Amino acid sequence: MTDKGEKKVPIYPLLLVNFIGTMGISLVLPFLIFLVERFGGNALIYGIISSMYPFFQLIGSPLLGRWSDIYGRKKVLFLSQAGTLLSWIIFFIALFVPVVVLADVSSGILGSFVITVPLILLFIARGFDGLTGGNVSVSNAYIADITEDKDRSKNFGKMSVSTNLGFIVGPAIAGILSVTIYGEALPVLAAILISLTGTILIALYVPESLRCVSKHKPPEELPMLADKPGGCANTTTMQKQKFRDVMGLKHIPYLFLIYFLIFLGFNTFYTAFPVHAANDLQWSIAELGFYFSFLSILLVIVEGPVLSYVSKRYSDTFLIISGSLILGSNFVLLAFGNTLLTYAAAVLFAIGNGFMWPSIQSMLSKLAGKDNQGLVQGVSGSFVSIASILGLIGGGFIYELMGRGAFIVSALIIYLVFALSLRLRSYDVSMNEHAPE
Repeated sequence: MTDKGEKKVPIYPLLLVNFIGTMGISLVLPFLIFLVERFGGNALIYGIISSMYPFFQLIGSPLLGRWSDIYGRKKVLFLSQAGTLLSWIIFFIALFVPVVVLADVSSGILGSFVITVPLILLFIARGFDGLTGGNVSVSNAYIADITEDKDRSKNFGKMSVSTNLGFIVGPAIAGILSVTIYGEALPVLAAILISLTGTILIALYVPESLRCVSKHKPPEELPMLADKPGGCANTTTMQKQKFRDVMGLKHIPYLFLIYFLIFLGFNTFYTAFPVHAANDLQWSIAELGFYFSFLSILLVIVEGPVLSYVSKRYSDTFLIISGSLILGSNFVLLAFGNTLLTYAAAVLFAIGNGFMWPSIQSMLSKLAGKDNQGLVQGVSGSFVSIASILGLIGGGFIYELMGRGAFIVSALIIYLVFALSLRLRSYDVSMNEHAPE
């Protein structure tokens, strides 16, 4: 709880930054497969380029998270957003570079493709964005700094709402801009302007959420204010903290395992579903886009007013357990390959994910404590990146082998999350025992 008379840090500037960042990504990435093919790549190259972001985020996220604990959330958010801006500029340059062939590959396993200069620039752009992609982990730490325990699920829900709104608006803008004579160039230019806007917003309107940050070297003595949002920690100790220190925190490794499994199941689905929609359901690009917009709208409703209501009446653990059970059932419905059941699955997806995911983030932030938010969120980002890499690449292979059976694999992974989350009921007792009076 904040001191009397202390100015409360608003969450809405951060939500706006998250919204425009997501909008910038969703505005351009739908064109990525077409650009890759035009520049000489194939499905394998597309998968590798898609995995560049999570691969490099695996390296950058823990480092940026730790820096945010020491030097402040605002500085690292600014650095991350500036990195995104630079990556889109490199992406834009790739559109106008001559297609010079550097290597020609023809393989029965890998397929036929050529490596060209524009493809190399796309690799660099996505990799650099991932390396500076600490936005999510640092944003989560920021929310934890400014939010009391009773409001965490609600505020993480708001964060998810801003993300889903970005995924609704971005593709819509992309569809409008892409029909012009400028092709993909205009949407990419829009992503650059959107990223620039986000950078300016962070600089001018996002306040620092930590009470104490290190400008040059850590102060010799800092009071521990572990009972207050944005409290000060001993930055000398924080600079020495490493991965093994995070893994030594009580309950944190178990929650990281759940994090990993959730994203493994999600990314297996995200790779398999577009192929399933095109081949089995015979959907057009417009129909697939409508489905994802429909899903995003449902998520906005569930993670907004619905979650705000239920989080006041039920614990994080209850929402995680019930949400994972509902989410797993969504994937089972998808395996039937029926359009009506596919839309019914979208409703279950929105309810299950809308209950489970913000509650997982809320519990992780509570267990991390006030002094380790950035580092813990950064390491969790590494687990997300590993799961994303495995899921994005493995999902395609599983679909090729099993067809709609890939959704059963996703369901089994999420049902495993349900089984593991039953143990979280004991964590409620642990957190209540350490809660400030």
